Amino acid sequence: MNLGRTNYSNKIEIKGKTSFKSINKINRHGYLFILPFLIVFIIFNIYPILRTLYLSFTNFNGYGKIEFIWFDNYTRLIEDKMFWSALVNTVKIWGINIILQLGLAFLLTIIFSDMKYKMKGLSIFRALFYLPNLIAATSVAFLFATLLDWQFGSLNQILVNAGLINSKVNWLGQPGTAVIVVAVIGAWMWFGNSFLVLMAGVQGISKDYYEAATIDGAGRWTIFGKITLPLLKPILLYVAITSLIGGLQIFDIPFLITDGLGSPSGSINTAVMYLYNTAFRFNNVGYASAIAYGLFFIIAICSAFTFKTMYGSKKDKGVS
Repeated sequence: MNLGRTNYSNKIEIKGKTSFKSINKINRHGYLFILPFLIVFIIFNIYPILRTLYLSFTNFNGYGKIEFIWFDNYTRLIEDKMFWSALVNTVKIWGINIILQLGLAFLLTIIFSDMKYKMKGLSIFRALFYLPNLIAATSVAFLFATLLDWQFGSLNQILVNAGLINSKVNWLGQPGTAVIVVAVIGAWMWFGNSFLVLMAGVQGISKDYYEAATIDGAGRWTIFGKITLPLLKPILLYVAITSLIGGLQIFDIPFLITDGLGSPSGSINTAVMYLYNTAFRFNNVGYASAIAYGLFFIIAICSAFTFKTMYGSKKDKGVS
């Protein structure tokens, strides 16, 4: 009897080992399925990042022999007034953009999440608000360049005929108005995305909180400030960091709406525009690579600061 039990247990052990080996064999086959993505990711993501880092230590001009100059490009970047001026322009545009974008997204979130209003047709409004985000940047730039044309633009025609202005405004020909125009276009394109993210966060909050607050007589602003806003903190962090990253990399609208050099007077010459022109107009790929990594470090520091500001306190970490 004991021998029979031993043989039976051995069979189970052998069967278990066989099953384990079969599972391992199947798991190894899984790597074949991710191999195409991995190859594409390495070629089009990892390799360009490492290649740019390599070129940032050279004087490469797009062709010819590559010579190492080590940290000379980064030293030049620190002393480059044009780069810092372009970065300041970028921050100005992003600052106006984020105020308008988040302000409008917050206002719409308050309206559509308010239980007293009980707004209907949310899915339709979602599609309408997100629609500008789906339009190609080239089409948007052409549309607004036509609408804001100094001589024949529709906006000037409407304002003059309505008696709101006495003479036509050169919206894209003056530094002050050009910065505002680019910021407003960006806010118009992206507020729908922020609204969708904020609404998704609001819908994830239990309705019991709102019902209890309403029964207790809390107003809509009290509910928003004491319930919605604190519970939306993770979503706000995501929106803030992604908006920061996208804002400091703004390129398409400022590049397409004017001559590509940041006119008038370089007021909308952003950091990425300066990078692009350095590489492809002035054929200084090595220095442009250093600009790319400089911008990367600036964005990383700003993102870390934003995260630390919103989640840096001991109270947020759950420490009493």
